[in-house]
Amino acid sequence: MTNRYNFHEIEEKWQRYWDAARLYADKEDADLPRYYCLEMFPYPSGRLHMGHVRVYSIGDVIARSKRMQGYNVLHPMGWDAFGLPAENAAIQRNIHPHKWTWSNIDHMRKELKRLGLSYDWDREYSTCEPDYYKWTQWLFLLLYKHGLAYRKRAAVNWCPSCATVLANEQVVAGLCERCDTEVEKTDLEQWFFRITDYADRLLDGLDKLDGWPEKVKAMQANWIGRSEGTEIVFSIEGFEDTLPVFTTRPDTVFGVTYMVIAPEHPLVGKLIAGQENEKAIRAFLKEVLSQDEITRTSEETEKRGVLTGRYAINPLNNERIPILIGNYVLGGYGTGAVMGVPAHDQRDFAFAKEYGLPIRTVVVPKGEVEKGALSEVYIDDGILVNSGEFSGMDNREAMEKITAYLDSIGRGGHRVNYRLRDWLISRQRYWGTPIPIIYCDKCGAVPVPEADLPVVLPTDVEFRPTGRSPLLDCEEFVNTSCPQCGGPARRETDTMDTFIDSSWYFLRYTDPKNSERPFAKEKADAWMPVDQYIGGVEHAILHLMYSRFLQMVLADLGMVAADIPFQNLLAQGMVLQHGAKMSKSKGNVVDPDRIVSQYGADTARLFILFASPPEKDLEWSDEGVEGSYRFINRVWRLVTEYIDLVKNVPTGVPENLGPRERDLRRIVHNSVKKVTEDISSRFSFNTAISAIMEMVNGMYQYKDVPLDEQALGAMREAVELLLLVLAPFTPYVAEELWHRLGHSESIHCQPWPQYDEAATKAEEITIVVQVNGKVRDRVVVPAGSETEVIKETVFAQPRVQEYVAGRTIVNTIVVPGKLINIVVK
Repeated sequence: MTNRYNFHEIEEKWQRYWDAARLYADKEDADLPRYYCLEMFPYPSGRLHMGHVRVYSIGDVIARSKRMQGYNVLHPMGWDAFGLPAENAAIQRNIHPHKWTWSNIDHMRKELKRLGLSYDWDREYSTCEPDYYKWTQWLFLLLYKHGLAYRKRAAVNWCPSCATVLANEQVVAGLCERCDTEVEKTDLEQWFFRITDYADRLLDGLDKLDGWPEKVKAMQANWIGRSEGTEIVFSIEGFEDTLPVFTTRPDTVFGVTYMVIAPEHPLVGKLIAGQENEKAIRAFLKEVLSQDEITRTSEETEKRGVLTGRYAINPLNNERIPILIGNYVLGGYGTGAVMGVPAHDQRDFAFAKEYGLPIRTVVVPKGEVEKGALSEVYIDDGILVNSGEFSGMDNREAMEKITAYLDSIGRGGHRVNYRLRDWLISRQRYWGTPIPIIYCDKCGAVPVPEADLPVVLPTDVEFRPTGRSPLLDCEEFVNTSCPQCGGPARRETDTMDTFIDSSWYFLRYTDPKNSERPFAKEKADAWMPVDQYIGGVEHAILHLMYSRFLQMVLADLGMVAADIPFQNLLAQGMVLQHGAKMSKSKGNVVDPDRIVSQYGADTARLFILFASPPEKDLEWSDEGVEGSYRFINRVWRLVTEYIDLVKNVPTGVPENLGPRERDLRRIVHNSVKKVTEDISSRFSFNTAISAIMEMVNGMYQYKDVPLDEQALGAMREAVELLLLVLAPFTPYVAEELWHRLGHSESIHCQPWPQYDEAATKAEEITIVVQVNGKVRDRVVVPAGSETEVIKETVFAQPRVQEYVAGRTIVNTIVVPGKLINIVVK
C-alpha cells in the first residue's frame, strides 16, 4: 500500500463505496432525533462555480457533523430546472432547453459527487420532471380554488429581449435582472397569487424567525412596507368614478390644492379622452412609461406633470381640485393617486411652484395661529387653521376626527397600506410549468381537472431562438376541449414563474416518490420546518418570502403543521477575486473542476471553509489553496508514519501517562473541544479548522518522544480524534486513513468524539509579569495556584527584584491564570 497521498485514487475509491452503500440515505425508521439540512438547489444552467462549492461545502459539514452527533439527517439535492436562465442559455447555443438542461444536470451531478457531498441521492428530482410539476400545478389549482390565484389585466414589466413579464423584484435599476435589457411597461392579462392577503402575517411572522439574520428580516419588512393611515375618496367632476388616495396626514386635507395620478392609473384613458391637449398628454405618457420606477421616483429626477383639464372634488369642503398626471406617482403603489399639499410637503411645494399651483397653509406651530400663512414648508405637528370645523384642533387629534368623519359619510376611513404587491406569476415563455387553465368561449376560464394533471409541457416543439414561446404555435397543446361543456377550448400558453417551483420544493424532499399527493402530511411534519437552510442573501426577498407565503397557505389548509419553512437561515457571503464577484464578463472565474483535478476535492473544501467565516465574503487565493493542500499532505504524512505502530494498540486512555503524554492529550482534547463548539453552535468553520491545525502541530512536536506503551497509546488516541474531527471537512482523506488504521466501518458512521474536560486543563501555566504595565518577565506556576503563591513566586524572581528594588510597591494586581501587574513609584 503506497504512502503517497494520491487523491485521485482515494476520492474515486470512496465515492464508489459511499454510493454502493447508500451511506447518506436517511434512516426513515431510525429512533433518532431528526435534522433537516438543506442548501438552496441550483439552476442547472451551466457548470458549478465556486459559489456553489462554498454553499454546498458549508451544508455538508453541518450534515456530516450532525450525523456523527447522533441525528437522523435529511440532506437532499435536486434541480431548479425551469425558468429563464436555462432557456436563455439554450437560446444562445441554439439547442432545445430540455436537452441542454438534462445534459447539465448529468454533468453537475458528477461534479457534486466528486466534491464528496453527503447527499441522499435517492430523493433527487428536477422541477422540470412531470412527476414534480404535476404537483406544482396541483398547488396552483389549490390556490385558485381558495381564491388566492386570480387573473386580471394589468400594467406589467415587459422584457423585450426575454419576451416575458417580470415581477417587480426582477427589475433592477430599470433593467431585466437576467439580461440587462431595458424593461418596458405594457398591459396584459396575467395570473397573480394573492400574497397581499398574507402581508400582515408575513410581517408579524418575522418575529418568530430567531434563527434568521437580522439583515434578511429587515429586507423583508421593508419590502412588505406596512404603513397605517387614512383613505380619502375624492369624487371626479362629471364622472361617476371616484379617486381614492392613501395618506398618513389626513389633517392636511383642507390644504389639498391639486391631485396627481400615475400614468398607469386605470382612469387615465377616460379622463384625457377628447381633451384639447390629449395628444400632448399621450406623448407625455409614452415618455414616462418608458422609464423604470426607480428612475421616476429618484430624488435626482425632475418631478413633472401635465394637466388633464379634469377636477376632483374634496369631500371635506367640496372644493374643485385640478387633476394632473405625474411621472413620480406609481400605479403599483397605494392607490396610484396622491393629493398635493404644497404647504406641508417639500416635494409638493416644489411641484406647485413649478406649475403655478396654489399653496394653502392649514397647520401652524402652536402659538402662531394668528400669523396665518407660512413663508416656508411646515411639516411638524401643530394647530389646524383654514380647516373648517376642525380649525383650532391639535393636528394629532384632528387626524382621528377627520378620519372618523370620512368614515361616517362613506368617503374613506382608517386603512393599512402595503408596498407589497400581489405575486405576478405569468411568464410568456416556454420553459416552465404550464398553468393548468383552459379557456372556453362559453364557460370562460376553467381549471384543468385534477385527474388530468399533469398538463405536460411538450418537448417535441420547434424551438427557435426568437423569444416567442413555441407553445403558441403548438396546436396539439393549445387546442383541447372544455372540461365543463365538452366544447372546443384552448389551453393557457403562459407558464409559471420559476419561483413557484422553488417555493415548495423542500416539502417534496420529505416524500419525493409519492404519486398520490405532493407529500404526505405525516412525512412533511416529521421533518419540517427545515432545521438549517443555507443560501445567498440575494434570495432574501423573492424566494424566501414566496416560500414563507406558500407554507402559511398550506398550514392554513391543514396540509402541514408548521407555518414557517425554515427554522434557521445561514446567508453565506460571496466568493470574490481581486475584490470583485467572480463572473465570466470580468474574466476572474475560477473553475472548481480545475482545482479538484489539481489538488483534490478535500483541498477545495478545506480552503473554502478555512478562508473566511461562512457569512462573510471570501477572497480567492491560489496561495491559500496550495496551503490547504500542504496541510492535508502534512496530516497524511503524520498519520501514515504512525499507522503501523499504533493500529494494534488497544483503544482507550492508557494509564500512568508521563508529562509529555499528558501535554499531548491536553492539546488534542482542547482542539476537539474547540472544534465541537465551533461547528455545533457558531458554524465558525474557519476557527474550527485552525484548531485542527494547532492539533496537528502539537502532534508533530511529539514525534521525538520515545515510543513506549504510554506514548503509543496517547498517539493512537490522538490519531483517531484527529481523523474524526477532520471527517466533516475532508471526508475522503479521513475515510482512507481511518480504514488504514484498521477500522472496517466508515468514519462517517462513527459518533462525534467526546473530549475529556479534565485532560484540557494545563498542569502548569505561564504568568506574564508586568511592572507599571510593562512586561518584564514570565514565570511558570502550577495551574490553579492561589494568588499568594503566585505573588511569592513572582517576587522571588531576580529580574522582578531588580525592577522593584528601592521603590515603593503601591499595588499588586493579579489576573488569575494570565498576568500579575506590580505598581511601583
